[in-house]
Amino acid sequence: MIPYKDDNPVSTFPYVTIAIIAFNCVVFIYELTTPHLRDFVASYGAIPYNLMTLTSGQPVGPFVSIFTSMFIHGGFLHIAGNMLYLWIFGNNIEDRMGHTRFVFFYLLCGFIAAYSNSLADPYSTTPMIGASGAIAGVLGAYILLFPRAQVYTIIFLGIFVQIIRLPALIVIGFWAIIQLISGVFGNVQRGGGIAYFAHVGGFLTGLLTVKLLIPRRRRT
Repeated sequence: MIPYKDDNPVSTFPYVTIAIIAFNCVVFIYELTTPHLRDFVASYGAIPYNLMTLTSGQPVGPFVSIFTSMFIHGGFLHIAGNMLYLWIFGNNIEDRMGHTRFVFFYLLCGFIAAYSNSLADPYSTTPMIGASGAIAGVLGAYILLFPRAQVYTIIFLGIFVQIIRLPALIVIGFWAIIQLISGVFGNVQRGGGIAYFAHVGGFLTGLLTVKLLIPRRRRT
């Protein structure tokens, strides 16, 4: 099930969402061209052990590494999936919050997401990378604010492909359940796996904080 757009219009231009996507793409191009990718990821990825012990074994401190890690991706499918979800759902959250508050919200979700996964696997020295935790926060905000918004989704039925419209509650809710189940059954990021608890932590952060960050005049 792959969503590719929604029918939820916005009243402001989402230049923060576009800027985040553009910066992620620039960093990814750098990753494709650098001969020292492993060192780059080790230097600027968020390492759970460093975050939990506040060890400064990287060019940037453990806290700063959380934010640098949010713009590094492990491959084309990784960045493509993340940027697609951010493009579909981020513009509406930016529209409701305003540009400045959306920046704070996005970074907050990414920060708590990194620590959520670190708490689940505190001794891991594998760098966490990707914008997934922050984008999970965007999804949490979206499902709370726009549960009935229709999302155009590609469904694969064997060799057949079907495009249907589904409520955001179903599309995002299905995604959230998969993340929770995967995390509970032990698929914490180890050896380059997926940081499911980062997704869960980011999602819950978005769900719980979004209404606190919406200006009063926009809450209705």
